[in-house]
Amino acid sequence: MLFFNKNISPKDFFPANSVDMHSHILPGIDDGAKTIDDSILLIEQLSSFGITNFRVTPHVLGGVWENSSEIIKEKEALLRKELDARGMQHINLHAAAEYLMDSLFSKRLADDDILPLKDNYILVEMSFLNPPINLDEILFEIQLKGYRPVLAHPERYLFYHQDFSKYEKLIQAGCLLQLNLFSIANHYGKDVGKVAHQLLKKNMYTFVGTDIHKERHLPIIKQLATKNNKKLLTPLFENNSNTFSF
Repeated sequence: MLFFNKNISPKDFFPANSVDMHSHILPGIDDGAKTIDDSILLIEQLSSFGITNFRVTPHVLGGVWENSSEIIKEKEALLRKELDARGMQHINLHAAAEYLMDSLFSKRLADDDILPLKDNYILVEMSFLNPPINLDEILFEIQLKGYRPVLAHPERYLFYHQDFSKYEKLIQAGCLLQLNLFSIANHYGKDVGKVAHQLLKKNMYTFVGTDIHKERHLPIIKQLATKNNKKLLTPLFENNSNTFSF
């Protein structure tokens, strides 16, 4: 497992021009930031760590957070206005979404109503209970529409833990895998941390995101800021910057 020794400053942990490509910092839209002040607090703290580029990804989940593209863009504009009012023009912000691969997503995909991370990359997730029955069909439809699916936090899908060939099949099916930064701190449990480490060792991840929701997540970043973790994660940080820069 990973050892959290030789701590360094978070500003030294994240490379210059880092991009957080998975976060829940838009206000009052899902289980992330509740108010505009919550959003600003998270951005201020992450900015102090050296992250000033954000691809924000609120949940889109049928029956729970059925956020339309219009609502997401309205929240983005609201946050951008507040950032400007506070003299935080150095913050780059772009609203995308984290789409649960359900019937609502399939309809929006068919209607070309998708907010990509950038270009043709879209962030998708599965239920934590089980994968979609028609997963292969959904992944095929995503790519048929010209998109590249980025699968959020695959290490958190417990139903894949006993069969790593399932992860290999996802990659073969065109998925790019995104690590949740907090997973390697065992924030979601030791089993998730162990699998995240194994996927890292096998070079199966392409990107990394914080998936930050709350203020209480911020101290975890300080815990993770070590020389060992920087060496391990720098290739993913660089992929983020190369792919999702502003």
